[in-house]
Amino acid sequence: MATSKTEQSYAILKARIMDGTYGPGYRLVIDQLAREHGISSVPWRESLRRLEAEGWVEIVPNVGALVRTFDAHAFERTIRLLARLEGLATALSAPNLTADDLAEARALNAQMADALENFDTNLFGVFNRRFHQLLCSKCDDERLNELVGNEWARLDFIRRSAYWYAPGRAQASVKEHETLLELIESGADADAVETAARQHEVNTLVAVTTYDSAIAGHSPNESQLA
Repeated sequence: MATSKTEQSYAILKARIMDGTYGPGYRLVIDQLAREHGISSVPWRESLRRLEAEGWVEIVPNVGALVRTFDAHAFERTIRLLARLEGLATALSAPNLTADDLAEARALNAQMADALENFDTNLFGVFNRRFHQLLCSKCDDERLNELVGNEWARLDFIRRSAYWYAPGRAQASVKEHETLLELIESGADADAVETAARQHEVNTLVAVTTYDSAIAGHSPNESQLA
């Protein structure tokens, strides 16, 4: 089945935003895009409206479409949603994970630890993403997996444009991964797995928000972080 011009233009814009070609604040000019790709202006307008609805683009009166600049608030909103979506996906996936799947997850976690020892934060992020994708991969709910994937993509972009790990959080993350694997291996019920997976993401939010607040010289409202 042929891909529509709107889908083509959307895919081009999304890919270039995600790989950093169009960075935060970049102005997306429809006429320029149309000339560059040989696609008329209408599909680009439709794609920009879609990207605006998804939170990737901001359309400013008298300025045009700009790649949105994500900040700490965007990180908080995204990780809150990801925590709930991924918690559910992990809980649904857990009974279907095989011994080989769990062995692969442990290998990825070990590679994360090695990446930290080598101060390779980019590689750490790659293995971290694969670890979480693996634990969600057997949830047998395509829509849920799609939602999780979308939020992971958004989180990757936020990290690249406005986010850093709080000191010590990466090491703690590796330990929490091992605890989650042990919980799954023990045959824990779905609620326990979902709670642990969700708390793992919330712990990152708490660490980053606390660190960010410390730098800014004020204390975070912890009741808003849980």
